Amino acid sequence: MQALLPLLQSPWAQSTPLTGLDKSLANLLNTKQPSDDPRHLWLAALTSHQWGRGHACLDLATLQTQAAELLGWTDEQTAAVPSKLHEAAATLQWTQGDASPLVLTEDKQGARLYLRRAWTAEQNIRRNIAQRLALPCEVPADLQQRLDELFTPTNDGAPDMQRLACEVAAQNRITLITGGPGTGKTTTVVKLLSLLVRTSPRELQIHLATPTGKAAARLTESISNALTKMPADKRPNMPSQAQTLHRLLQTNSRANQVHQLATDVVVVDEASMIDLEMMARLLQAVPPTARLILLGDKDQLASVEAGAVMSQLCTGSLLKAQTVTLTHSHRFDAKSGIGQWARAVNADVADNTPALKALWNAAPDWLATLPLQQSIDGDTPEPDVTRLQLASASDPKLAVGLRYGWRNWLALLDAHRPSKTAPAAPCSDAQAVALLNAFTEFCVLCAVREGPLGVTQLNTQVEHALGLGQSAWYAGRPVMVTRNDYALDLMNGDIGLCLPGPDGVLRVAFPAVDGGVRWVMPSRLDSVETVFAMTVHKSQGSEFAHVLLVIPAQESPVLTRELVYTGLTRAKKRLTLWAPQLGVLWNGCARRVLRSGGLGD
Repeated sequence: MQALLPLLQSPWAQSTPLTGLDKSLANLLNTKQPSDDPRHLWLAALTSHQWGRGHACLDLATLQTQAAELLGWTDEQTAAVPSKLHEAAATLQWTQGDASPLVLTEDKQGARLYLRRAWTAEQNIRRNIAQRLALPCEVPADLQQRLDELFTPTNDGAPDMQRLACEVAAQNRITLITGGPGTGKTTTVVKLLSLLVRTSPRELQIHLATPTGKAAARLTESISNALTKMPADKRPNMPSQAQTLHRLLQTNSRANQVHQLATDVVVVDEASMIDLEMMARLLQAVPPTARLILLGDKDQLASVEAGAVMSQLCTGSLLKAQTVTLTHSHRFDAKSGIGQWARAVNADVADNTPALKALWNAAPDWLATLPLQQSIDGDTPEPDVTRLQLASASDPKLAVGLRYGWRNWLALLDAHRPSKTAPAAPCSDAQAVALLNAFTEFCVLCAVREGPLGVTQLNTQVEHALGLGQSAWYAGRPVMVTRNDYALDLMNGDIGLCLPGPDGVLRVAFPAVDGGVRWVMPSRLDSVETVFAMTVHKSQGSEFAHVLLVIPAQESPVLTRELVYTGLTRAKKRLTLWAPQLGVLWNGCARRVLRSGGLGD
C-alpha cells in the first residue's frame, strides 16, 4: 500500500467515506502502471467512490465548482482534496488504450472520468437507442382516426397528453412516458396496445415488466382494471400478467448473458428504478425492430445502483422527441392534500419552504382525527393529509395510531393467532389473500434504516405496539425478500406474511401470479427481514392506502426532495407526515439528488 501513502497518511483519509475498495483500485492501477502524480490516485479512488454512490462517472467540472455537494462530503473533508484535479485528468495514464480501466470523455458539458464498465454501459445505451431511431417504423395509415376512437376530445381545448403519448409511441420504436401518480400512464399504454393489436396484420408478442415483484403485481392489477373499463370491441388481446425484469431477461447470479427476446412490444413500468447496467441489458435483449415503451416518474428516486437513466433520458436531447410528460392527475385534484404536497415538494422554485410550511400548518394532528370512540368498521371520513410531531417512537400515543392504521388487518389476523383458550385457526388461500391485501392498507415508510426513527428501531416498536413478535417466526410477521432467490422464484422486494397454513403449520404466504398465494416454509427463507416499516427506497413500485412517512429528527444526506416526493406519492388515499424537527423536513425538501452521467446531454 505504499503507493497510497499520500491518501492514507492524510487526516482526510481517516474521516471520509472512501472505502477500502476505492483505495485498493487506486493502488492496483498504480501497481500495474505507476504514476508520479499523486492526484492520479485521488482521481481513481474518487471515480470508484462515485460509482458506489450511484454516479455513472466522476464529473470533473462539477468537482471543480461543487465538490462537497457532488461527493456528499462536509466542507472540512472537501478542503483536503487537491486543487486542479480536473487538470490532472489530462495526464492520467490509466485512460490510455481501448482496454484501459478508466475512460476520460470531454464534450461541451465538460470532462467526465468513468470506470470502463460504466462507460461501456452508457455507450451501449446510446448505440442501441440510435439504432432504434434510425429504423423505419410501421405507422397505421388511419392513425388519427384510430386515436379519435380511443380518446374523447377535451372540453377545455387543452392538449390531450395521453393521446399525444399514444400517438408518439405508435410512430416510434422507443418511447418514454413520464408522469406522477394518477396521470394515466397505464391507461395510455393499454389504449396504445389496443391500437397496435388492432392494426397489426399478425398476432403480436407483448411483454409487461417492472424492476420489482411488488411493482409487477401492481402493474398487473392496473392493466386488468384498465382493460375492464374499455369497450369489449377495443380491448387488446394481450397478456395482463407482468413479470420482473430479472425474470424477463432470465438473469441470475450465475449467468449474466442476455439473449434477445422473441417479442414485438415490451412495456416496462417504474423505469426510474432501472440502473445503468440493467438498462443496457434491457436494450440488448429487446430486438431493435420491437417497440419499447418505458413508463415512470422522472421525479422519483433514481435506482439504488449506479445511474439515473430515466431522469437523464427524459431531460436530455437523446430522446427529446420521443418523451411525453403527463401532467394532469386523475387521482389528486386541486383540492387533494396529497397532490398539493407533491406539487409543493417538487416545485421548480428557489425556495419551496413557505409553501410547505403553509401545508403543514393546515394539516390536522393525526391522532386527534382518529375516530377511536367509534366502531372499527365505521366509515368515518378522514382528512387525506395529517401531521404527527411526536418526539420519539417510544411515545405510547404512537401505538394508538399504529393499531388504528392496521385495524382491519389485525381484525382478520386475530382468528389465526393462538390464544390461552384456543389454538390458531388454519388459514386458507383466500384468507391469506385477504390478509395480504389488508396489510397493505397501511404502511410505515422511513427515510433511513438506522437511528431512533429508522426502519430497524421502528419495526421493533411496531411489533411491541401490536402485541406481536414474541418469537422469531409468528403469525402475522410480514417479511420482505432482500435478495433474489431463483430456486424459490422470489425476487428482492417481494413481501409475504407468516401465517398458519391450511394444515395449521406456520408458513409464509406470498402473492402468486394467478391471484392466489404460494406457501413457503420459513426455514427456506434465509434473506428476509421484518417489514412493518421499510425505507422509501424499498417502497418504490408499491402503493398503500395510507402511508405514515417518517422524517428523521437529525439531518441526513439521504433525505432529499426526491425521497420525500417518492414517499408521499406512495399514498393513494391518506398521508401522515411525522416530522419531530420541522427544519430537517424543510432542508430535505430543498436538497436535490445530484447524479453524474452522460445520458442527459
